[in-house]
Amino acid sequence: MPARTGAVHVATTTRKYKDKVYRTHLLRRSYREDGKVKNETLGNLSHLPESLIDIIRRSLQGETFVATADTFEIVRSRAHGHVQAVSVAMQRLGLASVLARAPSRERNLVLAMVAVRIVSPDTQLATTRQWHSSTLAEDFGVLDAEEDDLCAAMDWLLERQESIEQALATRHLRAGGPGVVRPVLQRLRGPLLSAGPAPYVATELRPAYRCPRLPGGRLGVRWQHRR
Repeated sequence: MPARTGAVHVATTTRKYKDKVYRTHLLRRSYREDGKVKNETLGNLSHLPESLIDIIRRSLQGETFVATADTFEIVRSRAHGHVQAVSVAMQRLGLASVLARAPSRERNLVLAMVAVRIVSPDTQLATTRQWHSSTLAEDFGVLDAEEDDLCAAMDWLLERQESIEQALATRHLRAGGPGVVRPVLQRLRGPLLSAGPAPYVATELRPAYRCPRLPGGRLGVRWQHRR
């Protein structure tokens, strides 16, 4: 008998018996004999997983498959999930519009510092070194930020303290919350702090905004910061 040659393919047949569907996958070769096309069954693939059967079918149709490790090279891997979760929460709270209506580098820096304080709190110097281990700096557009930039952003934030407090208080009172007191930020000054930017600390709580639930509508408390 002459050797049979022809294309090999996967043939799938389906039959239904007593409300059950049975699928059979056969490896077959098509050949011509006496002018007629016939099929020769080479093997039964039904016991293999569907995913593997699909790869065999597509390979016989001419597709080429290679291992992922042979195709892709991992150049850098950075954490992203926790940064995305914090970023989405800040967007839902509308924090950016509370800080400033118009986008700016200072606003981006402040948002990034708020996010990093939640994700991985650390000193200002360590912050600029650490947030490159995740996608935080890239997501907030502050890839080139240095410690001096963070200090400048804090100065910008201090100038906007009154408007930010007013916006937060308005939102809070509209939601039916109690009266608000606001912390006053000041830079620490002294001979031991002459080198480098002076840190900010809360030195007192001043009377803030009208409280509809208390007589007189104002709440006044003082708090002295101690090192």
